[in-house]
Amino acid sequence: MPHSTHSSSASAHFRPHAEAAGCRLEGRASPLLAALLSLLAIAAAFAVLASEMPAVAAWPLALAALAHGAWLAWRETRVAPGEFVIPGVAGTRTTVDGKPVEDLSVRWRGPIAFLRWRDADGVWRRHVFFPDTLPAARRRELRLAAPGPAPARGAASVAP
Repeated sequence: MPHSTHSSSASAHFRPHAEAAGCRLEGRASPLLAALLSLLAIAAAFAVLASEMPAVAAWPLALAALAHGAWLAWRETRVAPGEFVIPGVAGTRTTVDGKPVEDLSVRWRGPIAFLRWRDADGVWRRHVFFPDTLPAARRRELRLAAPGPAPARGAASVAP
């Protein structure tokens, strides 16, 4: 047809081997997560004080909730920056700060990514990528490069 549009331009940006593309991410502390943890600590303290708990028990519990929330927020601000390299190619190892890691898993809760891995010493580590530290384009790269979910066990999960 002489007047039809050429359809190949729509697929010009399609990468047929997206799983082969790797992902390099810079991990850093999330100010948004630290602020939300602080806000939750304050809300927890107010919730305890607003409950019908006797004041003798409510005040220490409210202070404990506030202190624990403040500690969690402080710990989040102290997260060391790191570099995550997820190759996206089977047989190639993922590295964190240049060191190979085992058993990398990525879990998603909306725009928040939770990375979990085992380092060379066998210690489980984690990192949370909040939207303020991982923009939408980088989240897409991570989704494409991240390993898929573990396969189901071989045994039947229902009665025969």
